[in-house]
Amino acid sequence: MGVAAPDKSWRGRSWPAGAGGSHVGARAHMTGRAMDPLPSPAVAAAAEAEADEEADPPATGPRTSQVTERRDLDPGRMQMPQGNPLLLSYTLQELLARDTVQVELIPEKKGLFLKHVEYEVSSQRFKSSVYRRYNDFVVFHEVLLHKFPYRMVPALPPKRVLGADREFIEGRRRALKRFINLVARHPPFSEDVLLKLFLSFSGSDVQHKLKEAAQCVGDEFTNCKLAARAKDFLPADIQTQFAMSRELIRNVYNSFYKLRDRAERIASRAIDNAADLLIFGKELSALGSDTTPLPSWAALHLSTWGSLKQALKGLSVEFALLADKAAQQGKKEENDVVEKLNLFLDLLQSYKDLCERHEKGVLHKHQRALHKYGLMKRQMMSAAHGREPESVEQLESRIVEQENVIQTMELRNYFSLYCLHQETQLVHVYLPLTSHILGAFVNSQIQGHKEMSKVWNDLKPKLSCLFAGPHSVLTPPRSPQEDGVCPH
Repeated sequence: MGVAAPDKSWRGRSWPAGAGGSHVGARAHMTGRAMDPLPSPAVAAAAEAEADEEADPPATGPRTSQVTERRDLDPGRMQMPQGNPLLLSYTLQELLARDTVQVELIPEKKGLFLKHVEYEVSSQRFKSSVYRRYNDFVVFHEVLLHKFPYRMVPALPPKRVLGADREFIEGRRRALKRFINLVARHPPFSEDVLLKLFLSFSGSDVQHKLKEAAQCVGDEFTNCKLAARAKDFLPADIQTQFAMSRELIRNVYNSFYKLRDRAERIASRAIDNAADLLIFGKELSALGSDTTPLPSWAALHLSTWGSLKQALKGLSVEFALLADKAAQQGKKEENDVVEKLNLFLDLLQSYKDLCERHEKGVLHKHQRALHKYGLMKRQMMSAAHGREPESVEQLESRIVEQENVIQTMELRNYFSLYCLHQETQLVHVYLPLTSHILGAFVNSQIQGHKEMSKVWNDLKPKLSCLFAGPHSVLTPPRSPQEDGVCPH
């Protein structure tokens, strides 16, 4: 649900390099083409957050003196190598074991006039069960983006439109479940107070609590003691590495999109097959229950027709069982195959959104700051030639302020690349999910065919009276080839 079509615009794109060593010379390193626009609420929220930062730039140097180590992270759970904090050492099993969150629909619609849907959100990790509205998820998504603008924040499903049907509501429930599980298993998110609030706070003002918690501290850049040294941990060939990884992830996304589409069709066919089998059995039962009297000229075959009707009437039970088995297989493939494919697609989409936020957010702001710095320098040169001491002093003061802004933006750009490097590793940790998906698909097919084969075999002896041959010998009908008849 809500997953974009395969993106062919990734091919041939290059990753932007980091800022240069000096303010003015950095402009040559900050080039790079922007990705194709990918409108989403996540991008808009991140852009708005960064616009607020730009509206009030620091008058002095970067706030490195105020940078403090995050206390809400558990170093034991982070499992970072001591040599280079850029490198992550997780396995897929460790990520999946962090938490499993269930999102179930509450049957009753709340509200006196404007009805809304509520969800019961249950966390194994926090041993909690809370009730959340869709708007609660929206606020949680916004504060996550504000605090972690350089991380993969999965997108939310779209808002409800007028006249939303049951299928839309169920699809959105599944998407919300994927969203919260990806967040609950993301290393920085999983140890943050925002997640604990959302999953365990049972009060009615959870939105206010989330906003209050987000306003108390700045974003991850201002709270990470390594932010000012992010450049030191980045590899020299970061541009080449990202280009290769980005191409791989683009191909994986396109392939998984097609796999998800085929898996949906397979599961849908199993459910359609169940409906057809049920109707087939009901029609046989209706034929066997027909009470229309036989005409006199057919009285010779009265006993034969009666036996056939009796056999047909009893077949509806077996066909109903076959329909139930087919429906179970279809539902199992939806839950174990299609949903896992959608989960991975949501993760890959959040990676694409993150790349766009980097290029259109901190990178673009750095380029604008450099451009503004150049204009100020030219204005100061003109004022100096005009011998206007007051204007020269004012311009010098503004230039010093702009240099501080540029320095802060350079640090943010390097920290953004630092986070992108880690998020790329995280995507690769999820790649073994492919084996889980294939295993679920194969097991579903084996189990489904095995159970249906047993029902078909149990059904076959009950058809014996339908195959009455000469001299009361019960034999099934022969094919044209067996009778020596050419099919042509």
